[in-house]
Amino acid sequence: MAMRVAVSTDGSEVSGHFGRCPSFTIAEIEEGKVLRSEVIENPGHHPGFLPKFLSERGVRCIIAGGMGARAQGLFDECGIRTVLGVQGSVQEALAAFAGGRLTAGPSLCKPGAGKGYGVEKSVCDHGDGHDHEEAR
Repeated sequence: MAMRVAVSTDGSEVSGHFGRCPSFTIAEIEEGKVLRSEVIENPGHHPGFLPKFLSERGVRCIIAGGMGARAQGLFDECGIRTVLGVQGSVQEALAAFAGGRLTAGPSLCKPGAGKGYGVEKSVCDHGDGHDHEEAR
């Protein structure tokens, strides 16, 4: 049975922050292989919206560079596993995930004031000090 996986996407790379990534790559994975993938535009970052949006599309796992603890909890409530701390190309991340070789790490965005970075910002407010690409 195929599993649907979403990757926070910025160009061809895994985005450092899931909520304000420009797009998501949604892939179907079965028997260790990526069967197909599509890129969809991020419909917007509103508290609680993206976990529901992705769940309605059959996503059971999200791969991202980082996300706050509140978002992780919301994904968990929707039955979506989060794999964080991932960097590099989306295609390499999907291939590694499909093959059971994807190495996760700590979220690249650390919890802070509970705010993600907005459209007008280029730095995440989670207090990690990392510069993130401007999302829009």
